[in-house]
Amino acid sequence: MINKRLLIKNLLAHNDENSFYDKKCKVDIGNKEGKGKFLKHICALSNSNPKNNSYLVIGVEDNTNEIVGVPFFDDSKIQNLINAYLNNPPYVSYENIPFPHLPQDKVVGLVTIKPLEKLTSLKKNIWKYWGGTVFFRDGSISMPKSFTSEMFDVNSSVVATIEKHSHNSIEHTLDGVIDFINVRHADLFTDYRVFKEQFVVCWAGVKKVIKDNVYYSRVDIELINEQVRLFYSALDEVSITMTTDEFSILEYVLLGIQNTYKYYPLEQLTIHFKENGSYNIERNLVFEPPKFDHKLLHHIYNNNTIILNKVLIDKILNKGELEDLYNLPATYLICYLNGFESALEKLESLHPHLRKYDSKLYNAYKENLRILRKVKYN
Repeated sequence: MINKRLLIKNLLAHNDENSFYDKKCKVDIGNKEGKGKFLKHICALSNSNPKNNSYLVIGVEDNTNEIVGVPFFDDSKIQNLINAYLNNPPYVSYENIPFPHLPQDKVVGLVTIKPLEKLTSLKKNIWKYWGGTVFFRDGSISMPKSFTSEMFDVNSSVVATIEKHSHNSIEHTLDGVIDFINVRHADLFTDYRVFKEQFVVCWAGVKKVIKDNVYYSRVDIELINEQVRLFYSALDEVSITMTTDEFSILEYVLLGIQNTYKYYPLEQLTIHFKENGSYNIERNLVFEPPKFDHKLLHHIYNNNTIILNKVLIDKILNKGELEDLYNLPATYLICYLNGFESALEKLESLHPHLRKYDSKLYNAYKENLRILRKVKYN
């Protein structure tokens, strides 16, 4: 079993970026340029490593190797994006790896590209890259090459050695449990469960009981053996259920308009632990979008547009408009889910303008985009 935090350290210690791993300070797949660059790197790493895993580490400064972290990101969009744009798409996983020195809301993203002994190419045009293009790694650079390029196996032994040196130990597991419970979450309710005598799952949060049902907020859930953060949210509510070989998280999101809000089930994540020392993660979207009166939504949509236009030209908002601004991401999301297609474009146009207000508004905006991404790609 590989300790992913240790794996990242070993990758970063292996000189600089090369043909089996790359590192980025951040990756933005919310626009065409970011998607194109991400797909280029996945394509190049897959083609350059037909017989071994390859890796993309996100949240590391290129020049200094400093681990700066990125926000928690669930991978619901990654594989669908790869399948949509690549011929012979490799299987790719995105994992959130916590590091002790990072803030609570930051992790290092670890993208693992599984070996695929087939040539991967772009299926269609994206950004400035043409459909049919094949990329390979040329040292630390992803370069386009012709279809006649041969696939060479030059990294298997090196990667195998790095992964072997990253295996977990009892000491790492115990240190991880103690750090999770006694240090990082000393102010929260914490618990843990051992599965199949080898997997340890820890969770922390604000616990509350409603009609005999237990819910958690400010939730952090980790698979300690691999140092992988499974779930993190400062805003949503979750319920946790488990059996002898399954650990399941049901996520709820708070949605509504005009101070009428309720929690809606969004997604269920279930980890299935197996006797052979392996596990798999299953995600099921269970979300049913709330429906509201169309005339009421039309009024709210028009009011949102007025406020948005003022924000875009940096016009000062009055007290009422400022209060409505804090509800803007949620109400645009509701409008989009009820058939207002242009609300999505307006929601995305807010991104570069919200940081000047405060973190509460910006976090609410990111949370609504996360919900939208889950719904859209499932």
